[in-house]
Amino acid sequence: MTGFNEDNPDILDQFIAYKLNNANLSIKTVKEYNYDLYNFLKSMFIMKNSYKDLDKISDEEFNNLSIKNIDINFIKKISSLDIDYYIAFLNMNKKYKPTSRARQVASIKSFFKCLLLNLHEIETNPALGITSPKLGKRIPQYLTLEESKRLLTVVKTGSNKFKERDYCIITLFLNCGMRLSELTSINTKDIRDNDTVNIIGKGNKERTVYLNKACLNAIEEYLPTRNALTNIKDKNALFLSERGTRISRRTVEQMVEKYILLANLDPKKFTPHKLRHTAATLMYKYGHVDIRALQEVLGHESIQTTEIYTHIDNEQLKKAVDSNPLSDI
Repeated sequence: MTGFNEDNPDILDQFIAYKLNNANLSIKTVKEYNYDLYNFLKSMFIMKNSYKDLDKISDEEFNNLSIKNIDINFIKKISSLDIDYYIAFLNMNKKYKPTSRARQVASIKSFFKCLLLNLHEIETNPALGITSPKLGKRIPQYLTLEESKRLLTVVKTGSNKFKERDYCIITLFLNCGMRLSELTSINTKDIRDNDTVNIIGKGNKERTVYLNKACLNAIEEYLPTRNALTNIKDKNALFLSERGTRISRRTVEQMVEKYILLANLDPKKFTPHKLRHTAATLMYKYGHVDIRALQEVLGHESIQTTEIYTHIDNEQLKKAVDSNPLSDI
C-alpha cells in the first residue's frame, strides 16, 4: 500500500508505486494522481454496477463506497465511452473548470498508458483517443520593470533587521526566476565559485542557475549577517529564520506580501510565484532571451509551459505597427 489511501485497489497502488519509483515526480504530484484516479475508479464502479446514476448519488454515498476489491478484470471493462461520459459529467454536473478537467484526463491517460506499456496488465488502452479540454492561454501577471525596481528599493532602504536577507531573497526571485520551494531549499554549499547555484527543482531534478552581479552582491551583503547569528540551528541552510532554522515557505510568502504592500502594490496579485513570472517576463522582454534558454533557466519540463512568457504587451504591439515603413505615408 502507498499510504495515500487505504481504500486504494491493488492495481491503483501498483500504478502509484511505479510513478513514485520510476517517474521522478514529486510526492505532491503523485498524491494528485492518486486522488484523481481514486475518484475516477469509484465513479466507474458506480456506472458499471448500476449502483446509481452518477448525478443521483449523494456525496455521503460516494464517500462511503469502497472500491478496495476492484481488480484488473474490472479495469479491462472500462471503455473510451465510459471515460468520455465521466469527463462530460465533471463538466456538466460538477462544473469542473477546463484546467481541472484537463488534469483528470492527464491522470486517466497516464494510468492506462502505464498499465499497458509498463505494468503489462492490459492489452488495449481505452484512453488513447480521449482529448483534453482546450485551455485558453493565460497571460501571467508580473511586475513591470519600474515596479520591480520600486519593490527592491523599498526592501533595500527599510529598517528591518532582516533586510539583507529579505533583499537577497527578492533579488534572487526577480533575477533568477526561482520557485519558492527551490529558493528555501538552497544550502550555502550550493553556491559555487563560478558564480552559479545548484538548486533542486520539480521532481527532485537538479539544475544550475547562473548568478548575475545583482545576485552576487546581494548574497555577499547577506552572508555576514547570516553568519553573525548566534542561534544557528540549521548550519546548511542559506536563508535562516529568526529562530536560526531554515526559512519556511510561509515566512517567505508573508515577507513578500509585506514588502509588496509597502511598495503600494496589490499583494493579491503579486505572490512569490508572480515574482518568478516577473523574472521570466523581464528576461524575455528586455534580454531577448531565446525561449529554449529561458526554459532551462526556469527548469520547465515542457517548452509549452515556457511559452506563456512570450506574450507581447500593448507597448510592443504599438511599436510593431509604428515601425511599418508605410506608417508615414
